[in-house]
Amino acid sequence: MKTKNINNIKSVYFVGAGGIGMSALIRYFLSKGKFVAGYDRTLSELTEHLITEGAKIHYEENEDLIPKECRDKETTLVIYTPAVPQEHAELAYFRKNGFEILKRAQALGIITHSSKGLCVAGTHGKTTTSTMTAHLLHQSHVGCTAFLGGISQNYGTNLLLSQTSPYTVIEADEFDRSFHWLSPYMSVITATDPDHLDIYGTKEAYLESFRHYTTLIQPGGALILHKNLELQPNVQPGVRTYTYARNDGDFHAENIRIGNGEIFIDFVAPDTRIKDIQLGVPVSINIENGIAAMALAHLNGVTDEEIKQGMASFRGVERRFDFKIKNDRMVFLSDYAHHPAEIRQSILSIRELYKDKKITAVFQPHLYTRTRDFYKDFADSLSLLDEVILIDIYPAREKPIPGVTSKLIYDNLRPGIEKYLCKKEELLNMLTQQDIEVLITLGAGDIDNYVPEITKLLAAKVQN
Repeated sequence: MKTKNINNIKSVYFVGAGGIGMSALIRYFLSKGKFVAGYDRTLSELTEHLITEGAKIHYEENEDLIPKECRDKETTLVIYTPAVPQEHAELAYFRKNGFEILKRAQALGIITHSSKGLCVAGTHGKTTTSTMTAHLLHQSHVGCTAFLGGISQNYGTNLLLSQTSPYTVIEADEFDRSFHWLSPYMSVITATDPDHLDIYGTKEAYLESFRHYTTLIQPGGALILHKNLELQPNVQPGVRTYTYARNDGDFHAENIRIGNGEIFIDFVAPDTRIKDIQLGVPVSINIENGIAAMALAHLNGVTDEEIKQGMASFRGVERRFDFKIKNDRMVFLSDYAHHPAEIRQSILSIRELYKDKKITAVFQPHLYTRTRDFYKDFADSLSLLDEVILIDIYPAREKPIPGVTSKLIYDNLRPGIEKYLCKKEELLNMLTQQDIEVLITLGAGDIDNYVPEITKLLAAKVQN
């Protein structure tokens, strides 16, 4: 079977089915009437949703659990995430038996190749910006299909489908050079702070990967680059290049008003100005995310009035400044931030909203290698808080590294900050003892599984 016949397959098997990017593909193939099954290491709310939607998912690494519908190599496609170890027993079975096996990014590249891809890349900000872009297009006369890296609060899913729009909004992930499989019509690049050094090795190699990505943008399209990036793009002839930033660039904001839990801006583009845009999710980091999303929408025919309506009605993304409790006595929100620069921006945005409140964070570091490479930067960012609770590192695909624990970050926090090391299973008990005014959970691991219980616990505290 050739990958170009992707629409002719009958069954798709996912190794690592519970990843947010994988789940959008699962939903896509279910919408096409395919038999979809897969494995994930842990049961989660997302995998339970996928099962309800028709996928057959199990949680034990065991080739005997692969359904019979997925054992014909002529009619089955296997898709895996690079987060799964190469020696995974089920992957080994498919390899040994000659199945076609694609990385998630390869499959996404094939599916979206014939559409006009509006891609959002960058170390951070890409999930909110791509989801915002998808909402702006979807609620306009233009429409779009979208493969997102987070669950849209407006639609309750990370997949939007259109039968008529030529546009596909895609979150372009730089991990494992995944975004090199894409063929963008237009792209935003939000940030290039070095990350994934376990893959890239050096900052220079990381930047070179983004530089190569810019060569993939199709002639006739456009690159919208954050003005302050340390990146020299290498676009093909016929690709327009624009800059954006909060206060400067071809696309920027003016007349910014922040107060009473609301943010209003004027959006300035080379050929228009849209006054009094209200941000549906009023955190200051969304000013820049919004400028990038509005730039993509504007360049692809969304009207000024549709942009204004879309920005006001945007409800955000799960785990991205996701408010769970918000009242006069207490605020609790969940955020996916897991890179030092991302965490810094999150904390500064919260500080801007809650200047006089004590701000506490629970942080779960993600990956031993990232902690080893950036523990001092994590400590600098977290030191902007009043109180920090550090829980154990979430290993994901990695084996432990001797000497690399959350204590590295703990030991480098600024003097005077209230700080604690806490086992994950003791977190709820610890939070019952704390005096909470504003609490944020930070991290890309399984800390989110605790959010419903934390919400319940804090809501009870407010009532007492």
